[in-house]
Amino acid sequence: MAIRPVLQLGDPRLRQPSAAVASELLGTARLACLIDDLRHTMAARDGAGLAAPQIAVPLRVVIFGITHNPRYPDAPPIPETVLINPEWTPVGTETAEGWEGCLSVPGMRVPVLRASRLHLSAITAGGQRIDREVEGFEARIVQHECDHLNGVLLPDRLASA
Repeated sequence: MAIRPVLQLGDPRLRQPSAAVASELLGTARLACLIDDLRHTMAARDGAGLAAPQIAVPLRVVIFGITHNPRYPDAPPIPETVLINPEWTPVGTETAEGWEGCLSVPGMRVPVLRASRLHLSAITAGGQRIDREVEGFEARIVQHECDHLNGVLLPDRLASA
């Protein structure tokens, strides 16, 4: 377990699309260590989510979850979830604008327009398939963290004035 440095805006590694996690990596100590590092790094910085590229690991791995968080005091609790090779599609056309921050862009909180509801598919660390719908703040976190997997950062998502 380690609390890792979080790459900051301007680091070119944040702009690189991440590689899919190979099936051979599922269930390994290497993947478990990465997930543990993501968990502890996110918690140490009061994050609601963290993507592997933010700690300089260019793999499609995301962790998110929230109980009480001073950065998001009004957010509902969301169980900790690990997503490997996540994909999402909007469910319906409803969108919502909400304020977002990012551990890789400290000090910036901006309004971002996101899909309100998603169908999410991914793999767990143990190789189980996840297929479910998420909405609200959880859908916002999924989209934000998946952006990191594609080299997209918070300033890229600024809502139009």
